[in-house]
Amino acid sequence: MAPSASRIVALDALRGAGILGILAVHIQLFAMPVAARANPTVYGDLRGADGAAWLATYALADGKFIAIFAMLFGAGIAMQAARNEAAGVPAALRHYRRMAALLLIGILHAYLLWYGDMLVMFALCGAQVFLYRALLPARLMIAGVVMFSVAPFLISALAWTAPDVVAQAVALSHPSREELAREVAAYRGGWLLQQAHRAPTAWAFETSHFVLRSVWQIGGLMLLGMGLFRLGVLSGDRSSRWYAALAAGGFGAGIPLVLWGAHRSFAHGWDSRDYMLVGVHLDYWGNLLVGLGWIGAILLLHRGGLVPSAVVAVGRTALSNYLLATVLCTTVFYGHGLGLFGSVERVGQLAVVAIIWVIQLVVSPWWLGRFAMGPVEWLLRWATLGRRVPIRLTAAEPAA
Repeated sequence: MAPSASRIVALDALRGAGILGILAVHIQLFAMPVAARANPTVYGDLRGADGAAWLATYALADGKFIAIFAMLFGAGIAMQAARNEAAGVPAALRHYRRMAALLLIGILHAYLLWYGDMLVMFALCGAQVFLYRALLPARLMIAGVVMFSVAPFLISALAWTAPDVVAQAVALSHPSREELAREVAAYRGGWLLQQAHRAPTAWAFETSHFVLRSVWQIGGLMLLGMGLFRLGVLSGDRSSRWYAALAAGGFGAGIPLVLWGAHRSFAHGWDSRDYMLVGVHLDYWGNLLVGLGWIGAILLLHRGGLVPSAVVAVGRTALSNYLLATVLCTTVFYGHGLGLFGSVERVGQLAVVAIIWVIQLVVSPWWLGRFAMGPVEWLLRWATLGRRVPIRLTAAEPAA
């Protein structure tokens, strides 16, 4: 059965909140050396308000909103496949054309603008999990949890058996002052100077990091999202009490795990081997639980009519807003713009996030009052269908 309009609004409410929330995490990679994400003590101030800003982001956002996106991506695969098959259209052809187009957008994004791109891994994992879309919801969820579970145990196994991998992790999370200085200089420079750091970092994310973690984490979450969508969870069909319980359980169980992981990391000096053995399990499962808590909270607010329409508009144009955030952030922090890389502390970074939120919340509804979809969504639809579709709203069409 095709989802109703109200269910689509619920998904867009989740996407909108997710695209806004994930920027609070990604801003660290835009503004500071990459090692500061894995080890916040290597760069920047953690005292006072800056420390509180880092802790709040770490506990409530880091790893949580990408989990939401991955589950929503899986839900979208299930929904679109069902619609195409109900209409007698070959679902596989359209799906793989869409994943190929998304992969191309992700590669351009990663290598021309920002190494932290997540579209490449979403396209690769989306191509894989499509094969399992017909499983019963319970089997989808079991398969998702099993696949999701592989990554932390694989990382811990490597900590015991592969000292060279541990040494590499130490080098990445504890760079020398000279390495940090070179990275700061690169991103304060022009595009070509940035490319010397951006290209190899993007390649590492898309190869070793993908094989060790992303394929299991993102693929498992997509399968879980398919199951949750088919059970009516992500579409907003459960009761308010059900979503309140999901929010309370997710936050109540997940936040203590994440805080325990942070406390342990500080106590062990952000030791890479200890993190691979213990900390990764606390963060990994804590992030999923908090992500589920956010889903419960957002859908509970949606049922009460408390999610602003501007947030829903951001969700309807999520891909365009994701790329817009990259353009704005690189303009602020990189040398081809204001060149503020490495000079803005965490509270200041969140101020930049707030400004970009305002832009997205104003521009998205304005755009949808005139066009049927976001500009990048339109290109993706064109590539998926193999033909250009109208983007402008006519006088007879309602705004999205």
